Amino acid sequence: MVEWLGAPLEEPIFDELAIIGVGLIGSSLARAVRKRHGARRIVLSDHSSETLARAEALKLGDLATKDVAKAVEAADCVVLCAPVGATEKIGRAMRSALKPDAIVTDVGSVKGAVIATLAQLLPSYAHLVPAHPVAGTEQSGPDAGFAGLFVNRWCILTPPSGADEGAIQKVRALWEAVGSNVEVMSAEHHDLVLAITSHVPHLIAYNIVGTAADLEEVTQSEVIKFSAGGFRDFTRIAASDPTMWRDVFLHNKDAVLEMLGRFNEDLTALQRMIRREDSDGLFALFTRTRAIRLGIVAQGQETAAPDFGRPRADGNGQS
Repeated sequence: MVEWLGAPLEEPIFDELAIIGVGLIGSSLARAVRKRHGARRIVLSDHSSETLARAEALKLGDLATKDVAKAVEAADCVVLCAPVGATEKIGRAMRSALKPDAIVTDVGSVKGAVIATLAQLLPSYAHLVPAHPVAGTEQSGPDAGFAGLFVNRWCILTPPSGADEGAIQKVRALWEAVGSNVEVMSAEHHDLVLAITSHVPHLIAYNIVGTAADLEEVTQSEVIKFSAGGFRDFTRIAASDPTMWRDVFLHNKDAVLEMLGRFNEDLTALQRMIRREDSDGLFALFTRTRAIRLGIVAQGQETAAPDFGRPRADGNGQS
């Protein structure tokens, strides 16, 4: 795992940073901000007492509390790291406690629904700058986090129209400090792009693993025992947090359904090529898609190491 983040900042970006939700992303952000000295003080909040106790044991923050209002009352910046479906509940809990000019941001994989919800709840003196770090693993919980999670990964900012420019620059500085490359786009465009690059692939993974498990002619033990590389990689994605992904699909349903429609059309065309034994068509398709994969590796968004860099029992592979 990449851990190098560079030297601590000479001056922190925020005096106090509140992180609401201490799972993979929240705990990784806390670790990275602490390493870079991105905030003088980090306050953590989570609905789970067990999670907070673990976060305290790991020394991820300076204060841990289940009380969202208490967590945000002195924060210059509040980062929502909970599932998208919890946005409204958190927004209601913190809105009367936010201090003037507090920045509210998030890490959700859906942006339109987050903006629509928080725009109605936040006080006029708070600055909303949604964000989405395009990084993660299939693991969850505070122990799954690591400081290098965001290094050389993209973080997309989707500030609503009229957002305060100073607040945007501070959120940009936060994500750049933890190693991210930052890009700004509209929430609508973000949700469409992520529907095809992230949401639909997860949906397909959940579906194909479910299909394999439901086959009457093949036992579940055989599915597990004889999993080849392709199916094994689908199962990695399908192991992702079910609460988070349920909320993603429900809150980005229009874009996901649009991309699923296009996928179904392409799948029908692929079925036709196989049925007609169209070897040229299949070769052309696989050549084009292979080039996309190689492009992802070339841009540093994946490793070209054998077995996708996974450590193996023989010690080969990269951690």
